[in-house]
Amino acid sequence: MAEGCNDGSSIPTVTPYEEALDALTSLITKRSRADKSNKGDRFDLLFDYLKRNHASEILELEEAITEMKIIHVAGTKGKGSTCTFTESILRNCGFHTGLFTSPHLIDVRERFRLDGVEICEEKFLAYFWWCYDRLKEKATEDIPMPTYFRFLALLAFKIFAAEQVDVAILEVGLGGKFDATNVVKPIVCGISSLGYDHMEILGNTLSQIAGEKAGIYKDGIPAYTVPQPDEAMNVLVEEASKLNVPLKVAEPLDAKLLNGLKLSLEGEHQYLNAGLAIALSSTWLQRTGHHEFTYLKQDSPLPEQFIKGLTTASLQGRAQKVPDQYIDAESYGDLVFYLDGAHSPESMEIYGKSSMQILLFNCMSVRDPQLLLPCLMKTCASHGVYFKKALFVLNTSVYNKVGSHALPTDSEVDLSWQLTLQRVWENLIQSDKGGEAKYADAVCEEGKEDTKMSGSACENSAVFPSLPLAIKWVRESVLQNRSVRYQVLVTGFITSCG
Repeated sequence: MAEGCNDGSSIPTVTPYEEALDALTSLITKRSRADKSNKGDRFDLLFDYLKRNHASEILELEEAITEMKIIHVAGTKGKGSTCTFTESILRNCGFHTGLFTSPHLIDVRERFRLDGVEICEEKFLAYFWWCYDRLKEKATEDIPMPTYFRFLALLAFKIFAAEQVDVAILEVGLGGKFDATNVVKPIVCGISSLGYDHMEILGNTLSQIAGEKAGIYKDGIPAYTVPQPDEAMNVLVEEASKLNVPLKVAEPLDAKLLNGLKLSLEGEHQYLNAGLAIALSSTWLQRTGHHEFTYLKQDSPLPEQFIKGLTTASLQGRAQKVPDQYIDAESYGDLVFYLDGAHSPESMEIYGKSSMQILLFNCMSVRDPQLLLPCLMKTCASHGVYFKKALFVLNTSVYNKVGSHALPTDSEVDLSWQLTLQRVWENLIQSDKGGEAKYADAVCEEGKEDTKMSGSACENSAVFPSLPLAIKWVRESVLQNRSVRYQVLVTGFITSCG
């Protein structure tokens, strides 16, 4: 099945891929993830989806998952980077790797990597329909179709089993104990930096959150974490002792061990993630009998394969600086995007040119913008970043890359959540200026005629029905102000304040 990867260049009006995305979108529940009334949220359903029993045959993946050599990683910040470093290390050691991460930026296939490359369209479609059709056929009131992320996790298991990967690296989607990935018994598991995130689901204290993350522990399976606040570390240690889990703290990577090279992922925090990735990779190698690569002593040289893995790993949207390819900086202006879904914008340096800093933002409606946006504004201000304009866009997964001609208008989509975010932002700006928050709505109404592209334009913000339209507005602004350097921070999708 799906042995070749021949992505064709000609695209019909409605492609098979778009049909698959429509089917996938149908699994997105309108209930929030914090709503326990959704029957599909029952964690035990995952085992029904996976197993083959006397009553029905669904995915028949239970045995395949048992045989899979898995690394499982939870955490608040850094888990995606840790997984990416780990995959790159083991791939450079010569292993056939599978990596499942979230979220994706443009294309859902970004979540599934085979040997460091996102799965091709042909394979994705074959595996997608294999899973979807079987689940749909067997769906009942008691065992309904899985929700969006749970389906993606099941699809990852199918892909990695069918592709016979040597190692599967799984990033937890949310929490740990009841996450869709937590149906495995890994070779080793890791917990990256903990902080306050998804509090409506995981709890209001670090100890509660740590307890949820520690839910990925398995009896007797080694685990690693990074230095944590005492409140979180105490819980991690306590939960580990209950399951006889040998828990160790991985120290941050010493930069000197890279022999003059740099980590491929930007930011000082990445040395923390790299240290965790080294510990996870080394333990996986040791426990699977590959002793020729193992590295367990901080003061000994890193194996060449580890260095190459750490200095070549790639993860889109984590402190990633992307000059806009459509703007010629020499002739037409200067536009740089800073893609950062998880951390503060330390990399937005001020250059010689006059600088215009813009925020491109959205988050899921399960988040509280009254907490999130003030935190983001404060964090950015502490790094000298003050946004001239905030752009709020629809959080919709689309296959067509930026520049698509099929752009939705504001009359075709529900922008109520984006308008809520905008009102919170305008109130924050007005309050910061010493004005009355109640004036924000009036400012928005007056500014609505400023642009025909947005659902609502205010003095300090605008709402757009799609990402391409927001990018179009930015590019046109650059062309009209060629002496200004435009810096756009794209964030909010998984931002946390810890």
